[in-house]
Amino acid sequence: MVNKVDSAGTSYFLNKVNEKNPIVFIHGVGLTKEIWEPQINFFKDYNTLSYDLLGHGKTPLKKSKINFEDFTKQLTKLIKELNLEKIHLVGFSLGALIARHFAAENSDKLMSLVLLSSIYKRTEDQSRVVKNRYEVAKMNKPASKHSALRRWFSEDFSKKNPDVYKKIYLILEKNKRLDFLKCYEIFVNYIDDDKILKKINVNTLIATGENDVGSTPEMSKNLSKIIQRSKFIEIKKGKHLCGVERADNVNMILKEFIDGNND
Repeated sequence: MVNKVDSAGTSYFLNKVNEKNPIVFIHGVGLTKEIWEPQINFFKDYNTLSYDLLGHGKTPLKKSKINFEDFTKQLTKLIKELNLEKIHLVGFSLGALIARHFAAENSDKLMSLVLLSSIYKRTEDQSRVVKNRYEVAKMNKPASKHSALRRWFSEDFSKKNPDVYKKIYLILEKNKRLDFLKCYEIFVNYIDDDKILKKINVNTLIATGENDVGSTPEMSKNLSKIIQRSKFIEIKKGKHLCGVERADNVNMILKEFIDGNND
């Protein structure tokens, strides 16, 4: 796939094979569109779109502060420019929060919604832990990146797939530090708003890894109670980046859900 850029500067990959509604993938904080490679390859016979969020990968961030409206506008501009009337939207982690905000205002543009590894109403202890991680991340030391990867992958997977571990580490290493911290900060300090969630009106799949310590199965179960027309699936043996570690499982779950919500 060829890397392209829209008029607003968003870097994206588009694989168009027919006129059907595409699957749009939104990555998490500190990552890039490349993390969706297992999904893009699996869905090679589908229309797929993945893109770099503001301040990530090849997409610049020109603001001193950023908010979720900025991310929603970015996606809105991109799909409008590509003449995509309706999409299947898949968001991971920070991308799941962006997908939630987009869906609350644009359910009419969605065929389906998938929230993968999404936070929901962190406890005081969970908030304290993630704020501590943010303070450590400010120091920009390798230990912070290795710590993230230990949360995201099982030890067994990392040992058996050193090339994948290295690939994700290098993505983190290449982040523009100040842009990353701006985006990480709004993720760390995110406060869930049930009023926004109750505006989502599209068939929704909420999934998270069985062993995800940051976006726990309990969070996803509770999120599913708030979002109408939603269902929850726990990804067995999955941690945070289950879309990579448990790609076969995740891909089959996505396929069944998306195929069931196509015209």
